Amino acid sequence: MVTPWVRTRLRAAPAAACALALLVAATAFLAAAFPRALDRYEDHGLRRAVERAHPDRTTVQVYAPPPDPGQAPAAREDSLRPAVLAGQYRRVLATVRRPLVADPDRSTYGVRTVPLAVSDPWLPRPSGLPAEVVLVAQQGLAAHAEPTAGRLPRASGPVTAATGEVEAAVSTGTARTLHVTVGAVVHVPMAGRGPLLVRVTGIVAPDEPDGPYWDSQPLLHTPALVRQPGNPDADSHWRGALLLAPGAAPALVGTPNGPYRYWQVAPDLDRLRSRDVEALKSSVASLVSGPGLRRVRAATDPFTDARTDLDEVLTGYARLRSGITPLLAVAATGTGTVAAVVLLLAGGLAADRRRAELTLLRARGASLPGLAGRLLAETAAVALPAAALGLTAAVLLLPGARALPAVLAAGAVTVVGCAALPLRAAAAHRVARLPVAREDVTVRRPSRRRTVVELTVLVVAAGAVETLRRRGTAQGSSDQLVSAAPVLVGVIAALLLVRLHPLPLRALARPAARLRGVVAPLALARAARSSTSATLPLLALLTALATAAFGGSVLAGVQAARDHAALLTVGADARVESTAPLPAGLAARVRDVPGVRAVTPVSIAYQAKPTDGRQSVPVVGVRPGPYAELSATTGLGPFPPGTLSDHGAAGSSRTLPLPAVASPSVRETYGAAPFPVRLEDGSDITVRIVLVRERTPGVAGGDFLVVDRAGLSTTAARPTALLLTGADLDGAALTRAAGDTVGVQIRAAERHRYVDSPLQTGADRLYTAAVAAGAGYALLALLLSLLRTTPERTALLARLRTMGLTRAQSRRLLVLESLPQAVLAAAAGTLTGWATIRLLSPGIDLTTIALADAPSPLTPPHLTTDPLSLTIPSLTVLTAALALSTTQAWWAGRRSAVRELRAGDAR
Repeated sequence: MVTPWVRTRLRAAPAAACALALLVAATAFLAAAFPRALDRYEDHGLRRAVERAHPDRTTVQVYAPPPDPGQAPAAREDSLRPAVLAGQYRRVLATVRRPLVADPDRSTYGVRTVPLAVSDPWLPRPSGLPAEVVLVAQQGLAAHAEPTAGRLPRASGPVTAATGEVEAAVSTGTARTLHVTVGAVVHVPMAGRGPLLVRVTGIVAPDEPDGPYWDSQPLLHTPALVRQPGNPDADSHWRGALLLAPGAAPALVGTPNGPYRYWQVAPDLDRLRSRDVEALKSSVASLVSGPGLRRVRAATDPFTDARTDLDEVLTGYARLRSGITPLLAVAATGTGTVAAVVLLLAGGLAADRRRAELTLLRARGASLPGLAGRLLAETAAVALPAAALGLTAAVLLLPGARALPAVLAAGAVTVVGCAALPLRAAAAHRVARLPVAREDVTVRRPSRRRTVVELTVLVVAAGAVETLRRRGTAQGSSDQLVSAAPVLVGVIAALLLVRLHPLPLRALARPAARLRGVVAPLALARAARSSTSATLPLLALLTALATAAFGGSVLAGVQAARDHAALLTVGADARVESTAPLPAGLAARVRDVPGVRAVTPVSIAYQAKPTDGRQSVPVVGVRPGPYAELSATTGLGPFPPGTLSDHGAAGSSRTLPLPAVASPSVRETYGAAPFPVRLEDGSDITVRIVLVRERTPGVAGGDFLVVDRAGLSTTAARPTALLLTGADLDGAALTRAAGDTVGVQIRAAERHRYVDSPLQTGADRLYTAAVAAGAGYALLALLLSLLRTTPERTALLARLRTMGLTRAQSRRLLVLESLPQAVLAAAAGTLTGWATIRLLSPGIDLTTIALADAPSPLTPPHLTTDPLSLTIPSLTVLTAALALSTTQAWWAGRRSAVRELRAGDAR
């Protein structure tokens, strides 16, 4: 009997069935798309983090010491032969434990020596010291390089420790820097015998210079100018690599300190998953210092060791993710709650529209379980295919993510969509009763049971909020209590507003009764007697407003943090700087660039030495007036121009110390008494700190001295930087005007640099999408609540028209009736958003999501209330509510029943 019932009901109300299917499909799609989009952004962010890190950090370097000198020469040579190393390489890869997966195409192995000094006179010697070479016999050279001159090296015949000559290739960078040509011979010293002759047979171009094959050991493709370790003042010399054929590795046995074997394990980027970060760190730890290393030693050498910084890269990514996850959890919980409320409202609306039908069925003996079962089958026939369609669309549009979270989310939507109508109908028809025409508090007052339930929910929500307030929201915390903060505050506000809002309206109704006309008093009276079933729509509305306010404040705070960090780095809207004094006409050329409003020249001596000269402090020489104006404009340490007034003679004839603005650390170190400072040009000045500021536009660091450059020597006073202010600066034109000899920084470009992770941009987009979806569902909740009251309001208008109310008055009545509730809801939404932000702000540090790995400002940016984010959503909802009410009033006035009841009315 259920199947004919379902078929008949769907045929009888196709529009309602289509509306339910559309709602369930859209909600299931959004619910399934959110975790899949989050997975994609997180996985992309992890891959980008590993990819952006240098391969010598992300590659697991496994290396064994030189063969034991006590072994027989043949055994030592055999340990370096390609076949032996290849077998060990396969066993090393086999020890890598999932989820860490090695990329065989980017991993390699080989033999290399320590740097060896060579005395060939044709190699460059920048400071007279001989160059050093590293002999490397690495597997896979032919697959990762293309010869540009000559040919790849070969190993002719059986190579042993006694071999006197081998072939090698060099990279194009090594050939260009060390002046190596095809046919050149390098004499490499050997222990206990004559030098090994290394003949260059080819010059190769790396196919992927920044890939793991080459960049795990950058020396392979680019020579380095090095100094003696621990002595920065030592003379420098060149160090490069000679690439031997793998079969020539046994010839390296006789090199000083012996050769060592190595195996490079590069991670497969396509197999990295954000959800596996902790397991990835465990796999790396096992390979570097755990059971995996023991297996590697068993397969290679008892003294094999391993190192990598991949775990640090993973930890940095996890730190970024932990700062973003709580924000997304708040958005997901808030929007999910609003969507669930809309599904419940849709079921409640369907139950109300079919109340007479269901009441008749109950009166004719239909059991409550049987009735609920039929309604469940009816909604399931619509909701299940719709949810499957939404889930399928999410999977197809967002491939490459986990299926289980999406299936669970779509399943939850399906359960709510199917159960809303049966549960609402079962609750309304527990007892057979006659239908009533009105639902306001004059007819159906809240029962004691409902009052107890509401008080219980209110107490529980208030207790959770108080617990959250007392405990705090620790950074990185993503527990359910933090995520549900907007919902908890919304529950409290909704319950209180539903119960308390009639009180001020009734108070206003008394003086309104003295006004001329009946529209205003009647509207206030009806608004004060509004239905007590408005809790769910109000909860959806307040939760959406709180989530939108919180998200808007987060996004505004992120933008402000990035803008402030860019300002701290640049010091103005743009910066032109050089290590030497700027050309004389540069300021004039820059001033003519479109968008430049003001140019402030400054001279910066970064290596100025105060007092004993052991510590350098940047000294910024400025013209007090323009620089003080710039400081005030940017907000970076503003000060009165007279602070730096020069009271003595200029230059070397100065008799009074120069007044200076200093950072707190410099003031603490040198005090307020005058002290000498030696500048980079050798001149000396005496300064006295008269004012302390945290920041200054001239330098980005935390230590500085700002003085009047009129008191500096002619050389020291020459500008080395130009600080530019202006809107919409043309970066390309500014770069052309500045020339190639100076550096140019644009504040806007610096701001964009902080967004360097797909996880950051993904979080921005996901939160924006969640807030937009929540706003859409909130408007839908408003529409459903109005549709629920449409029959009752239409009947009211029909009755009032028979009593002489005009069509215009009836429309004003419906609009004015909705106005007090809309205003109160908008005000409550603003208050709810403010309370949510105040509740969560102590634990929300925006530094991670805003700046990622960029240098953090001295004061970390925290979440603060954004006035626009608080007011715009509430005003939008108020406008939407009034627009919907106006539309409903206009449509109700056009109903034919009104014209029939008002026979003879010409309007």
